[in-house]
Amino acid sequence: MEYGFVRVGAAVPKMKVANCEYNCSRIVDLIKRADKEKVKFLVFPELCITSYSCGDLFHQDILLKEALRQLENVLKDTKDTDLIAILGMPVSLNNQLFNCSVVIQSGKILGVVPKTFIPNYSEFYEERWFSSGNKALVDTINICGQSVPFGIDLLFEDSQNSDLCFGIEICEDLWVPIPPSSYQCMNGATLIFNPSASNEIIGKYEYRKELVRQQSARCICGYVYTSSNVNESTTDVVFGGHAMVAEYGSLLCESERFLDDDQLIYSEIDLQKLINDRRKNTSFMEGVVDKKYRRIFFNQKESECMELTRYVPAYPFVPSNSANRDLRCKEIFSIQTSALAKRIKHTGLKYSVIGISGGLDSTLALLVTAKTYELLGISPENIIAVTMPGFGTTDTTYTNAMDLMKAMKVSIREINIKDACLQHFKDIGHDVNIHDVTYENVQARERTQILMDLANKLGGLVIGTGDLSELALGWCTYNGDHMSMYSVNCSIPKTLVKHLVRWVAENMVDKNVRDILFRILDTPISPELLPPSAEGEIKQKTEDIVGPYELHDFFMYHMIRYGAPPKKISFLAQKAFEGKYSKDEINKWLKVFIKRFFSQQFKRSCLPDGPKVGTISLSPRGDWRMPSDADSKEWLEEVE
Repeated sequence: MEYGFVRVGAAVPKMKVANCEYNCSRIVDLIKRADKEKVKFLVFPELCITSYSCGDLFHQDILLKEALRQLENVLKDTKDTDLIAILGMPVSLNNQLFNCSVVIQSGKILGVVPKTFIPNYSEFYEERWFSSGNKALVDTINICGQSVPFGIDLLFEDSQNSDLCFGIEICEDLWVPIPPSSYQCMNGATLIFNPSASNEIIGKYEYRKELVRQQSARCICGYVYTSSNVNESTTDVVFGGHAMVAEYGSLLCESERFLDDDQLIYSEIDLQKLINDRRKNTSFMEGVVDKKYRRIFFNQKESECMELTRYVPAYPFVPSNSANRDLRCKEIFSIQTSALAKRIKHTGLKYSVIGISGGLDSTLALLVTAKTYELLGISPENIIAVTMPGFGTTDTTYTNAMDLMKAMKVSIREINIKDACLQHFKDIGHDVNIHDVTYENVQARERTQILMDLANKLGGLVIGTGDLSELALGWCTYNGDHMSMYSVNCSIPKTLVKHLVRWVAENMVDKNVRDILFRILDTPISPELLPPSAEGEIKQKTEDIVGPYELHDFFMYHMIRYGAPPKKISFLAQKAFEGKYSKDEINKWLKVFIKRFFSQQFKRSCLPDGPKVGTISLSPRGDWRMPSDADSKEWLEEVE
């Protein structure tokens, strides 16, 4: 299991009703196909050996005995495969018939799990044939010459890794108020397999998919579902062959419905991510019920290095679908404006003071502030927008800032900071020609001092402009742009800031403002603290110094959201940015990220208030508590 990933699959075999020999031949073929694809666990539909729609034929002894004979053939024909397969068949036991899942590996039966909830409504008549697993009188069964565990209390666990543990629920079990998988997951299962026979009616496809997705989210698990296909009986209903692999609320892959042939789908479940979130979510085990589960242990061969088949988004904070991205931007912008509105109403302050550089972050902060004032019915003239040209200001950013402020109809202040900084250099004895950190930070602190003092003079609130990515990297001057009275961008990563500004440009402003915003979007990211080039162009480009923000946002997401170790982050980044960054480039910037993330915690320990908008926040009062003097040695060594 490399980097915590395990490959799981769902099979939809072509079948013939009541023809066990034919059905098992298809099952064997699919098991062998999946084994070649390095699938470790494969689930088949409910009652796949006989087919689900046999009706009263389930009372025919010949069918039940043939199912057992064909199961023996499957065991013989797959004894050289290592994967664990979950097959459906009827099992006669103690004067009862059970709808069961038989778990097999390398010619052996690991256990048999009967269905718990037996539907007997609408088109379902299962109680006519089957008993609930709750009514079983024994906990072992002799089947195919093997004595194996039997019951609804079975969990299957890797003897080498307790994180790899799976449970089984069958079809209807998922549709009840508290599915068995809820208890299984609270008792250690990280994977749930559901062999089903779910017929197709209008609207059921969407509902079924949502059930699987939501159960995987509530249980913080991988959920693998499969259902019978169109070759079941169509006497009264039609089955579509719907298979899905979901992980923690996300659908990783699904089958095409209504196909006449075999289907095999598979993907990788990230168990490391699931376990990390379970540990973090302390409510997860609060409702645990004292149910006694028997552990069935298994061993699997170590896989050779596998290529991930699942999609790894390069921009985890940004939805790839344009419609979803627009909805995300609308939601975030509403959170920002609502948060600022509450703060303004609470303080009763008349003015907001904001520094405008002509860059992305201050632009977004101004757009948020302007919309907030509109919602509160306050004139935009009460927004005091201050541009403060310094040694690194270029004509491009100065023009952007001035044009934006004019277009937004806010009150404009222009305060050149050069003379004040020169005086300060003189006061502290710093050579103005030495362009070091002192040279840069004097300018950042001078700007913050102006904003704070102006806010005090007018009775206003200084609006912070810094974003989440800058906080993660510490790319802000302590008690300079690091500080404000309310920070509206503090949990928005840099890769998302661009999309928010673009969304506002396309949806909330007139053409004049829109054109200015698109100019700002095309401007390189820079703190503009060093003098421009001889041609007047921006010389100090942030990403040339600290690295690409798209990489840092990727690193931040996987490290903070899921606790991924550096090796895994690098592995995922190589997949996500294949063809754009080499492994060496990724590791180079990953080391920069780790060093800066650890060394700059002291800045995050004293952040101003600001709203959380996504799954990651670095507020010391909210999501992130970290010692400022923690050692990054272990993380850096793993990158090496």
